[in-house]
Amino acid sequence: MKPVDFLNIHPEVKEALAGNKPVVALESTIIAHGMPYPQNVQTALEVEAIVRENGAIPATIAVLDGKLCVGLNREQLEMLGNSTGVWKVSLRDLPYVVSNKIAGATTVASTMRIASMAGIRIFVTGGIGGVHRGAETSMDISADLYEMSQTSVAVVSAGVKSILDIGLTLEYLETGGVPVVTYGQDDFPAFYSRFSGYKSPLRLDSPETIAGMLRAKWQMGLSGSVLIANPVPASMEVPYERMEIFIQEALKDAGEQKINGKNLTPFLLKTIAEKTGGESLSTNIALVKNNAELGARIAVSYYQD
Repeated sequence: MKPVDFLNIHPEVKEALAGNKPVVALESTIIAHGMPYPQNVQTALEVEAIVRENGAIPATIAVLDGKLCVGLNREQLEMLGNSTGVWKVSLRDLPYVVSNKIAGATTVASTMRIASMAGIRIFVTGGIGGVHRGAETSMDISADLYEMSQTSVAVVSAGVKSILDIGLTLEYLETGGVPVVTYGQDDFPAFYSRFSGYKSPLRLDSPETIAGMLRAKWQMGLSGSVLIANPVPASMEVPYERMEIFIQEALKDAGEQKINGKNLTPFLLKTIAEKTGGESLSTNIALVKNNAELGARIAVSYYQD
């Protein structure tokens, strides 16, 4: 079998790709592991609607029945959002999950790889994984970063998850040759917050100029991703200094409960949502929708030329 034989592409997505129309990939870990039900499914549906409203076709990606599914229907979204036992599938897990026909929600890394296999160039998520705090002893570094250095799919996110070591993550991306560009401001955002305390390596102020940068990179034969950091709307942000208090408390809880590996990020997001009384969840939903709008606009511009 060839890699494409494992793909199950939704007819609407397949038609759009064949016609060189804009398509935006969406991950499914945020549905199965990033938010509680029913907000997770409702958010997924609203994000897909935003992509459509801005001129592109959404393609939510997951692993179902031994296939790499590119584009999901309402029933499949409901299953991912309201089922127990859905795997959080990073790149290393794909062979196991596919061969055993396990339902799996894809992370940034695995979504990127599947999107690339399908021919999709633009991918929208909430925030990427990165170098975890304390990685100098734990060696906990997300596979997202390695995948971004290898796979030519642009990633639109609200920066790096603020539970991570943002400075080291930016250094790792530089080492991997991944351009990091922030949309509309000089400061690099930190997921829940518009400002992380780090200056963005690059800045661009329109979807058109970002699309132009993507074309230039890939037409020169430079493989790998571009991280497009899109700050959360000011009305919905949680200031970094305030959020850091909740993050430190959540990290302490994780340490006491010996939570690590791929279970760490979902645990921290859930714990922070509880500690903020749901405020962080509202911000998470707002930033994903904001990213979907920008990602669709970039895709439209990219596919126009």
